[in-house]
Amino acid sequence: MSATTMTRRALTLLTSLLLAETASGLIPASPEQQTRRAIQSLKTAIANLTPDNEEEKRTKKVRLYVDYLIPLPIETKAEDIDPWPGGLAQMYPYAEDIVKEILQGVVDNQAGPCSSQILSAEDCCGLFIQESSTSAKNDIAAMVFPGVDQLSQIEQVDEMVGDQRTLIIFNKQFQRPVDFGFSGKNNAQSQKVIFDQYQYGFAFQEFACRGEDTKLTFEYPNWQSCVICEENRDVGQKEIALLEPSPERPSYEALEQKINEVLPEPLWMRMIGEAEEKGLKFQRRQ
Repeated sequence: MSATTMTRRALTLLTSLLLAETASGLIPASPEQQTRRAIQSLKTAIANLTPDNEEEKRTKKVRLYVDYLIPLPIETKAEDIDPWPGGLAQMYPYAEDIVKEILQGVVDNQAGPCSSQILSAEDCCGLFIQESSTSAKNDIAAMVFPGVDQLSQIEQVDEMVGDQRTLIIFNKQFQRPVDFGFSGKNNAQSQKVIFDQYQYGFAFQEFACRGEDTKLTFEYPNWQSCVICEENRDVGQKEIALLEPSPERPSYEALEQKINEVLPEPLWMRMIGEAEEKGLKFQRRQ
């Protein structure tokens, strides 16, 4: 590795760490901040994962996952059971704008607007390409919403992108090789084409763990985790950090164990405690 490359990667990583430290919290505070953090994380990942020598360039590709938490439509109401009744078809226009902004942010010198094409109208899968004016190897492509039925297309796009360009899978609709079938050709092919090549470039995920509102973020090179507590109306939303930053995605069991340490009382018990202390909502003074 050349001294110039080492310096470039060190500066990129340092910038990413400084931005992470100055962020307002462990999780993005707005869709705009999520996009900015995704761009910075992807830039850092690409700078550190791009091969230097010719031998590595023939065998090592930059292939990245992005899990982006698409913000709910502005017309969404609290009582809505499903904020996305139209599924991926309803999400796609929002994802289209987000992906274009991210790709344009990652490619410093764009050779024009981001281009796109539909790969599968039925499955709402699309391909986006942002070309660079400085070098073809700086072009970046992204597949949006690919699912198990797009395995052959993922392979075709991978071949088209080639070894020196970056390819992103944005909000994949699968998790494991078994999603492509318990056995047989598709299972093995998905392992080769996807799971053996891709790693995370950015992620913002949310789910319930022990009934708590749990958030995970990946900003290269580490995962971070926290729970969001909102039961105390006087305090408002509070982020509680869980596990130490790690390159490995934390397991559900590890998160649950840590939540038991930092929040011994479950959510329902804490809410009962607040009601006993402050009274029922209609009994409280305004």
